[in-house]
Amino acid sequence: MSQPTRIAVVVAVLFAAPALAADIEAGRAKVAQVCGACHGVNGVSVNEGIPNLAAQRAGYIESQLKALKDGTRKNPIMNAMAAQLSAADIENVAAFYASQPGAAPGSKSPLMASAVKSSVTFPEGYKSSFVKYHTINLPATKQVRYYYANKAAAAAAKAGKPVTGSDGFFVPEKQLAYTGMATGAGWGDGIPEALRNGNWNYAVFTLDKKPRPGLNQAECLGCHKPLDKESYLFTLKELAAAK
Repeated sequence: MSQPTRIAVVVAVLFAAPALAADIEAGRAKVAQVCGACHGVNGVSVNEGIPNLAAQRAGYIESQLKALKDGTRKNPIMNAMAAQLSAADIENVAAFYASQPGAAPGSKSPLMASAVKSSVTFPEGYKSSFVKYHTINLPATKQVRYYYANKAAAAAAKAGKPVTGSDGFFVPEKQLAYTGMATGAGWGDGIPEALRNGNWNYAVFTLDKKPRPGLNQAECLGCHKPLDKESYLFTLKELAAAK
């Protein structure tokens, strides 16, 4: 009799890993520290340009935060914020926001105190005592922006590698505002570490040199956060080249 044909068989048995329950209270605490500055402590955002997250599906929030963390979704502010979140933080924040009731039409959250307070005052006489070191166009709004820095800031930037600028800037027609950033001892105290830019504070001034109300420093801090190696300055190289 012929021997029966033997067939090799490999069997894989798949088991699901036990799911870890999200900690909604831990998510609440993380939101109160950082996320609430823009998205609101209950998921109702502080302005129309920032999405509400209240009652959003947890899985969707998780997937977006993971994409922002690994860089597959590009958003400079949120890439910097998500990079600081652990896997547990992401799960907990998503679960917390998903647990909140949806936002009423037109509602918005108040700004967090730590994101509103600024120690920057208007630098009187800046045109004569500061260095004008850079100019850029803002094509989307057809605006031109001039950059000035005091001598201390210019001297501190000299250690960088200088670069030269280019011509072709818009011709200014109507001044809109002043913006400023300054640093002082203890100015970063009270700002959550995930947002803190050392001791830098930011401000926007009206044409009569008064602080513009409603500035959310969290947006400025989040935007500059990835620039920690450049002293939080987008124009460090240009400032270092100033004469």
